[in-house]
Amino acid sequence: MTLAEVAETPDRTAPAVVLTIAGSEATGGAGAQADLKTFQELGVFGIANLTCIVSFDPGNSWNHRFVPVDQEVIAHQLEATTAAYGAASGAPSVLDTVKIGMLGSPATIGTVASALVRSGFSNVVLDPVLICKGQEPGHALDTDQALKSQILPLATFVTPNQFEAESLSGVKITDVETLKEAAVRIHELSGAAVLAKGGVRLSGPDAVDVFYDGETLEVLSAPKVGEVAVSGAGCSLAAAVTAELAKGATPLEAARTAKSFVTAGIRNRVASGAPFDALWQGGPR
Repeated sequence: MTLAEVAETPDRTAPAVVLTIAGSEATGGAGAQADLKTFQELGVFGIANLTCIVSFDPGNSWNHRFVPVDQEVIAHQLEATTAAYGAASGAPSVLDTVKIGMLGSPATIGTVASALVRSGFSNVVLDPVLICKGQEPGHALDTDQALKSQILPLATFVTPNQFEAESLSGVKITDVETLKEAAVRIHELSGAAVLAKGGVRLSGPDAVDVFYDGETLEVLSAPKVGEVAVSGAGCSLAAAVTAELAKGATPLEAARTAKSFVTAGIRNRVASGAPFDALWQGGPR
């Protein structure tokens, strides 16, 4: 067989297809950029539909500069993606797994929630980004409430950090036991599997996360790599869960793989002139 024939012969072992609905983060450390790199490393075909453009402001303590994508543009992205790969598309690999990242406004939340209901995804992984620094406080609160009421009930897997887990559960998290309480509470509220992230924020030598799905409660821990959070860790964790679920892993298996993936990425972090390092998705290699 010639090289041209090889190039024209389709590979019947097509990869799983996954979608991230998230913001663009200009430095490449987080957001849709981190999601797509994670998807590629874990062997799935990644698609990104953008909800906003976020760029850090080096002249203002590196706070976020947040620009929402027009609602019609978001709807068009979702329409094109589901037409190409959704259940009715006839594609060899059907898109039934999606990750939700930063949405940023009640209007965007409504647009995305409607698309999720129409598409009927089997796996909806929610990384519940509740606060974007730089948003007006009132707008941020409205966004938080809309996310909890419209997106959380549709999620099948939720990956909150400590702040988000406190907000969703109402539990003040100070240690591993209260992190467990929060994970259980969030599952009770949503019905979703939960991976509540303590990370470096809890005291002790290990970065600790808690998985709970209504039956299994498991603490996932790894030695801390430094004491400062790394840009893209949360995005990459949720994206890794998404990729593994799309490949057929159970929620607990996906959580374990994601924890290992992110730990290696933090260990091999990328430094820059910003006051934070970025996770490298190629770290496991």
